[in-house]
Amino acid sequence: MAKTPIGCEPVVGSLTPSKKKEYRVTNRLQEGKRPLYAVVFNFIDSRYFNVFATVGGNRVTVYQCLEGGVIAVLQSYIDEDKEESFYTVSWACNVDGSPFLVAGGLNGIIRVIDSGNEKIHKSFGGHGDSINEIRTQALKPSLVVSASKDESVRLWNVHTGICILIFAGAGGHRNEVLSVDFHPSDIYRIASCGMDNTVKIWSMKEFWPYVEKSFTWTDLPSKFPTKYVQFPMFIASIHTNYVDCNRWLGNFILSKSVDNEIVLWEPKMKEQSPGEGTVDILQKYPVPDCDIWFIKFSYDFQYKAAAIGNREGKIYLWDLQTSPPVLIARLSHVQSKSAIRQTAVSFDGSTILSCCEDGIIWRWDVVSTS
Repeated sequence: MAKTPIGCEPVVGSLTPSKKKEYRVTNRLQEGKRPLYAVVFNFIDSRYFNVFATVGGNRVTVYQCLEGGVIAVLQSYIDEDKEESFYTVSWACNVDGSPFLVAGGLNGIIRVIDSGNEKIHKSFGGHGDSINEIRTQALKPSLVVSASKDESVRLWNVHTGICILIFAGAGGHRNEVLSVDFHPSDIYRIASCGMDNTVKIWSMKEFWPYVEKSFTWTDLPSKFPTKYVQFPMFIASIHTNYVDCNRWLGNFILSKSVDNEIVLWEPKMKEQSPGEGTVDILQKYPVPDCDIWFIKFSYDFQYKAAAIGNREGKIYLWDLQTSPPVLIARLSHVQSKSAIRQTAVSFDGSTILSCCEDGIIWRWDVVSTS
């Protein structure tokens, strides 16, 4: 690894909260006994910005955040397989705009649930092992991408049930893929990371005709000419251990491993030689007691702040618009002691949810300082 030139060291944020905003617990809900691995607000459909979903065990549950800290249960879907353990869920939608929930986990089967009629719209088999993360393409919300223990990332069309692309092979991940994310504005680009300690950036540009074709395909999904994308356009070795969450921030990437910090960095690609390039590490956001894997961070809709939990049940809310990084708030409650696997920040950042290893959902609301 090249040494960082003097004056180019990453800026590390201070753990003294700025008190810019204050949050208080307005609700806690014991969903069940099994660990909750994911919680996610619906940012796809403006009618349902206050609706969120959780997964734990073989259950997907849909809730609504109401005024005064109220959390209303809207729907619950229980998988037919009692042994299933969902690890991830994402909001998507059909081409007609009806909301879908896409969930996956231990069994490696993706369930697309039509939350309009609470029925299974489609089930996708294809991954050879469990699914660690599913994300939706916000610019085309019928497209989802899945990251799997089978060392591959797959692109799916939830409307037609087609597996369009498989990102794996010669230049692919060499161990479980733990996280994947679509670029917010460049529709062709995704980033994935995993247990091989790398972050890989992939381009779908030359395969885009197949993406278009997946919307009009009328034959059996199994007959679709699924393509392998074997070579990423960029590989970054930022971390020396498992990388379990990566998210785009414009053209930069925020990623985390098990070393108590989130790292903001810029991939600098060489146009002539794909796969090569350099990395500029810009900022570091410390997160104490965040040294176990499978803890994911989340943003509000406008990428203003990132929230992350730790194994002690605390939440750190970092400002993403400042340099050096500013800690907006550290949220802790005497009864929140269990590891927080994922957080969800509401559309405007006024509500923060956390889902925990002990099956509890915590709701924090901003305290109006009027």
